[in-house]
Amino acid sequence: MSQSVLEQVPVLSLADMAKADFAEAFGQSFQRFGFAMVKDHGMDMALIDEAWTMAHRFFALPVAVKEDYNAKFNGGQRGYTAFGTEIAKGATENDLKEFWHVGRDLPEGDPLAETMPPNVWPAEMPEFKPLFAKLYGEFDRVGAELLSAIALYLGLPERWFDGGIENGNSILRLLHYPPVSPQAPGVRAGAHEDINLITLLLGAEEGGLELKDRDGNWLPVVPPPGALAINVGDMLQRLTNHVLPSTSHRVVNPPPERRGHSRYSMPFFLHLRPDFMIDALPQCVSEDNPRREAPISAHDYLTERLIEIGLIKKG
Repeated sequence: MSQSVLEQVPVLSLADMAKADFAEAFGQSFQRFGFAMVKDHGMDMALIDEAWTMAHRFFALPVAVKEDYNAKFNGGQRGYTAFGTEIAKGATENDLKEFWHVGRDLPEGDPLAETMPPNVWPAEMPEFKPLFAKLYGEFDRVGAELLSAIALYLGLPERWFDGGIENGNSILRLLHYPPVSPQAPGVRAGAHEDINLITLLLGAEEGGLELKDRDGNWLPVVPPPGALAINVGDMLQRLTNHVLPSTSHRVVNPPPERRGHSRYSMPFFLHLRPDFMIDALPQCVSEDNPRREAPISAHDYLTERLIEIGLIKKG
């Protein structure tokens, strides 16, 4: 994949294309690049603008206040993770970021609560909870529609994924990369693949996101304003026996003249429910593409990966 090829990745319209046509184009983009861009997704842009403003306000709070909501007590799944905590799998240096996780609120008494902790919310910002709970719901809805297109592309019933993501352990991450010096080397977030099924990303105010093509080149990803960048995660790669490849990506430092500016982004990591068994789909296993991995529950797989990236400690 060259830069010219990346520029040719189509920006697909979720509203203006027939479902079958969208599914085919979306699936082909995933299969070729592990990545797609989608506009006309129906998310409320005014709500998104409010969320950006709220994220700025939260990360501007004193560190001592943010630390009151430290996510280290729940495996990094809910609340605040401090600057420099997370590390990409196989990396030697920690990422230059801090973030906040919003998860799913389960019905009272739901047995999945054993593996999915309740949300925590900053008391200093009472409007934080209703805003991000609503935005979480918007991502949840759009993510389900995108997965229905993938189901059609794979030859599955259109709503095949619905049961697997019902009460799934999806995460909305509010990310802040603080300014760095003009001389700062390296990257803000090391090269990695996402753990989940698919990631839905609203474009960041500052650039830096790059994906790795099949020739080993790092290429910038710049979705049009308002569009979603969507990438395949390792759970979907595993489920499809690598027919849909997970995408390696990273966040690099901007040009020296922009390094004094913060970078904010809001990825939504769409996860399966913890008790879902990830096993290669029969139509994705063949003589030319034999089964690569054994079945594993979504919870056990997530736990393995969270240990690898330093968000939970190995017991």
